[in-house]
Amino acid sequence: MATTTVTAPAAPRTGKVLADLLPGARTRDVALVLGGAALTGVAAQIAVPVPGSPVPVTGQTFAALLVGTSLGARRGFLSLGLYALIGMAGMPWFAGGTSGAGGASFGYVLGMLLASTVVGALARRGGDRSVARTAGTMVLGSAIIYAVGVPYLAASTGMSLNQAVAAGLTPFLLGDALKAALAMGALPTAWKFAGGK
Repeated sequence: MATTTVTAPAAPRTGKVLADLLPGARTRDVALVLGGAALTGVAAQIAVPVPGSPVPVTGQTFAALLVGTSLGARRGFLSLGLYALIGMAGMPWFAGGTSGAGGASFGYVLGMLLASTVVGALARRGGDRSVARTAGTMVLGSAIIYAVGVPYLAASTGMSLNQAVAAGLTPFLLGDALKAALAMGALPTAWKFAGGK
């Protein structure tokens, strides 16, 4: 009588992010950091004004979270750090073609720097391998951006914290849910095409 061996499907191997699947090392990393900064700058130009708020809806937050999850914590931090430094130096690639550190929405840039690092660390632990994990990673990343951006908005404009929440958080929740849904489809699919490594 023959015996059949049943094996459980292999758990996804963590410790890697999508960028690690590309060949090369230093040259790859430099190109990825520059590309991540550029992607964030380009996405920031997709800006739709929100009535009653000095903060527009942009593609910038989605790009920052995508950069973090795809590149990992270190490269994500470097990409968003480079993006912030170049924008502070005068490159008009913050939301809607602005630059400098004094604007009402600059706190969101600082929040994106922190968020890209955190979601990159989570991605290295498998936080972008399934729909549910990606959803959790994106929600946490967005929460970090708001945790820095909203108080900065209040401080820079003289708004109360309640006013800053109403102007700098509430109008963006639906858009963030749509961005998270896009990431929930894109990142696990990218891993599937990469062979689930």
